[in-house]
Amino acid sequence: MAGRFVHLHTHSHYSFLQALPKVPELVKAAKAANMGAIGLTDAGNMHGAIQLYKLCEKADIRPVFGVDAYVAQGSRKEVAHAEPGGRTRLVLLAENNTGYTNLMALITKSFTEGYHERPHMDRELFKEHHEGLIALIPSFAGTVAQHLKQNDPKGAAAALAEYVSIFGASNVFLEISHHPKAEGHEKRMKEIIKLSKESGVPLVAQHDVYYLKPADREPTEVMRRIAQGAKTANEEEDFSFVDEATMLSWFPEQEDAVKRSGEIADRCSVTLTLGSWNFPAVDVEPGKTHEEMLRERTYAGLSLRGMERTKEVEDRAEYELDVIISKGFAPYFLAVSDLLSFAKSAGILTTTRGSAAGSLVSYLTGITNVDPLAYKLPFERFLNPERPKAPDIDMDFADNRRDEMIAYAKRKYGEDHVAQIGTFGTLMARAAVRDVSRALGHAYRTGDRIAKLIPLGSQGFPMTIANALTLEPELKQLYDEDEDTKEIIDLAQRIEGCVRHTGVHAAGVVISPTPLTEWTPLQIDPKTGKLITQYDMHAVEDAGLLKFDFLGIKNLSILSDAVERVQETKGIFIDIENVPIDDAKTFAMLARGETEGTFQLNGSGMTRYLKELQPTSIHDINAMVALYRPGPMETIPQYIERKKNPKLIHFLDERMKEYLDASYGLLVYQDDVLLTSITLGGYSWLEADTLRKAMGKKIPAEMEAQKEKLMKGFIEYGKLSKEKAERIWKLIEPFAAYGFNKAHAACYGKVAYQTAYMKANYPVEYMTALLTADAGDTEQISILAAECERLGIPLLPPDINESGSDFTVAGEHAETIRFGLTSIKNFGEGISQAIIEERKNNGPFLNLSDFLSRIGTKNLNRKSLECLIKTGALDRFGERAHLLTHIERLLTFHRDATASAPQDSLFGSTFGAPTLTLPPQTETTTLSDKLAWEKDLLGIYVSGHPLDAHEGTLAKAGLTVGELLEEPQPGRLVILPLLIQDVRTILTKSGEKMAFVKFEDRSAAIEGAVFPKTYKEHAGIITPGQCVLVKATISIRNGETTLALDNLKLL
Repeated sequence: MAGRFVHLHTHSHYSFLQALPKVPELVKAAKAANMGAIGLTDAGNMHGAIQLYKLCEKADIRPVFGVDAYVAQGSRKEVAHAEPGGRTRLVLLAENNTGYTNLMALITKSFTEGYHERPHMDRELFKEHHEGLIALIPSFAGTVAQHLKQNDPKGAAAALAEYVSIFGASNVFLEISHHPKAEGHEKRMKEIIKLSKESGVPLVAQHDVYYLKPADREPTEVMRRIAQGAKTANEEEDFSFVDEATMLSWFPEQEDAVKRSGEIADRCSVTLTLGSWNFPAVDVEPGKTHEEMLRERTYAGLSLRGMERTKEVEDRAEYELDVIISKGFAPYFLAVSDLLSFAKSAGILTTTRGSAAGSLVSYLTGITNVDPLAYKLPFERFLNPERPKAPDIDMDFADNRRDEMIAYAKRKYGEDHVAQIGTFGTLMARAAVRDVSRALGHAYRTGDRIAKLIPLGSQGFPMTIANALTLEPELKQLYDEDEDTKEIIDLAQRIEGCVRHTGVHAAGVVISPTPLTEWTPLQIDPKTGKLITQYDMHAVEDAGLLKFDFLGIKNLSILSDAVERVQETKGIFIDIENVPIDDAKTFAMLARGETEGTFQLNGSGMTRYLKELQPTSIHDINAMVALYRPGPMETIPQYIERKKNPKLIHFLDERMKEYLDASYGLLVYQDDVLLTSITLGGYSWLEADTLRKAMGKKIPAEMEAQKEKLMKGFIEYGKLSKEKAERIWKLIEPFAAYGFNKAHAACYGKVAYQTAYMKANYPVEYMTALLTADAGDTEQISILAAECERLGIPLLPPDINESGSDFTVAGEHAETIRFGLTSIKNFGEGISQAIIEERKNNGPFLNLSDFLSRIGTKNLNRKSLECLIKTGALDRFGERAHLLTHIERLLTFHRDATASAPQDSLFGSTFGAPTLTLPPQTETTTLSDKLAWEKDLLGIYVSGHPLDAHEGTLAKAGLTVGELLEEPQPGRLVILPLLIQDVRTILTKSGEKMAFVKFEDRSAAIEGAVFPKTYKEHAGIITPGQCVLVKATISIRNGETTLALDNLKLL
């Protein structure tokens, strides 16, 4: 029989750097202590509620949902102006489903209406949402305890009476707790016990939990110091997870108060229906059902897609509709179709990722852009009669217009029905080490040194400290030999994985049929100001809402921008969704390896394979997208060989030809594995999907079981010999865990092809769009500038008569690219727009005086005029050095010319601009000055490069940094002429100076390490701006290519 004491006032790591336990640890502790229930009352939130419910259900104990709320003394809306210490705490527990809903509403409003440092509730909200709630007045920060601490028993009694009037006499409890080390605490507990007797409000004994064991106190307090930057109150007190016997020993005279916690827990009964699917409330036409509308829209799509209603098309459409409708998914498909229809009508470029592209219904209703019949994409990989999961359609939008899509969803379904999904940032290995070291008072270099020894993890598999200790011998040695390191790492491991802040899911959006606060608490993301769910992606889906993926893709923005620029410069409309997929120029460009700036096809490895492959069809592109990242790359050489020599094409079984014909008989896609298990092994789609998931987990025992089952199917159902069955398994085994599904590859292959098509046919416009998308990223702009040079496209400084706001297609025949005016550092957007608007309204600027007299804004001051001159924007009107020498005269003229009509361009439009006379030009601008100014204000060298003065040495080197990075060869000795871009010096363990230097040439940048001996010899020349000849060895560490310098000298 379970004990009667229950922890109702507990905190998990969702209290954000205040508490240590994970929710599973709390549930496990409650079960081990023979408690029949466990409460979760995190600080101001319900992030862990769904996880708590699922774990308690599994452990067969009762979940008690709650919150440790921050309460404003006055109005929640004026808490920012309240006096210091003007908030208290109140623990609220959900007694029933009404209470659970009210709890979510209260928490939401505390964030949206009462947030100031913390989310605040107030008595007004309690009166509105009190039903179904039980209130525990905390023994530390509760309003009663706070009044008593100030020797105000009357105020304490009044505050208690107010809570009783709001929640009801049977729903309010006074908490008592045992913390003898906290100053004045025992005295206040006696006063609370007295108040309980006087008021009739019952006591409940609790021990607010912030960690499980007394030994966890130190890591918890260190974590709090990380959050607050200093020691916190009551660090020596015990806030561990104690058992009933301990509580009874602490409260021998209040045994009823101890056991009352169990009575309260018994009252708390919330029943959630998890795992159901609830779609947005999609409007239907009068007299029609969702199912009828989906069928109509499907067949209406035939003419829009230019397809005939053949028997094959109709059979496939009817089969899919039967599955979709029988599962009740018609409203979901209509909702997604509507979203994407709006996107198309608004000119927002879209694509759809994943297995949804295997659906003909999706294609005909405008959800996907790929014809599944033409690409032989199976519908069952997306949905099949046996699949228990809901559909998952991932929508991609041009990233600069994603917010428009979310705004449309809010207009369509209601502001209170739509929110983005919240996520959590956690204390990862390196950050935990650095934070713990700082909290313990060590110098920065101590934590930094340890953290840098922790290898970087890979995508989806973050590095842990435990793994790092096994992988990195130097870290393990330091841990074993240095006491400080051991202490830091031990504490860091205890807090590793704890949540430290909320974030916004990159794509996830929920759209609910009723107000969202009936499904999840909401809050404002502090960084972006966006409304997000408190439940994460998994919890919100468990709660019954389907996640909609609204992912912003930069390459779609680039494509859209490039298409618009072609229309503007050449008057050609490009229907990017229907460009010819057999364009010879596109395939020729890819075969030459000119892939920089394309989607999915760039990078040295992929480029090398494309040059070998010489692609000629969209199927080649799709296959490379699937095989290279993250697919079975060992298949690529065979694919290339078979494409070039059809005699090598063979099928291990003729039945495989039906689905492997376009891939030359090779398993390329995940679907190929599934279809092999179905065709030759007799699997159902559900069994095939189970095989895929099992192989993805890479658990040896599970893999062996799957092999045994599939081999049996090959032999008994497929009638294969044991030898052939074994050969097919060996093809499947290394492949399945890494493969793209075919539909996903087709979707991304199409976008990859579209980017290549635009680059091959409209290179100036496409490169301009790329530069605009990467504006502000100096390193990427340098790479793209090098690509423009290779393509023979002049990339020129800004110009007041040709530059737009962003990078601009310029020149009489639209053959050059200009930096945009907003690309200039320290040059405001306001002055940029003023120049562009004036030029647009009244024509190009004829001369310097015309320009200065027509730009009436006060933002054209010394700083902005200097920027224009130094970057070359006024080169058409004079030498940069000459204009800078006479800048005072230019400013005086501008002030006088615009004084009478500062904003209306009178000089330019009616009277004609006054003339400006400068002394004869005697100064010439040196190339070094030009380059220095351009580097400073534009981020890169435009008019040339400092290394241009050393052409002979460049030619002799025969290697660029770009080429070195494309195909790095660790251990290779190289001699390179390089420019020093940046220098960072550090002290080694022995106290010697060394440096990390960022080098560059015209093609790319690379970091180099200059060790103490070399640094000591050459410290005088290791300064930014120096051109040097470097002798170095190529090194790769944590996946990054660097140089280890042996020697260097000035060029």
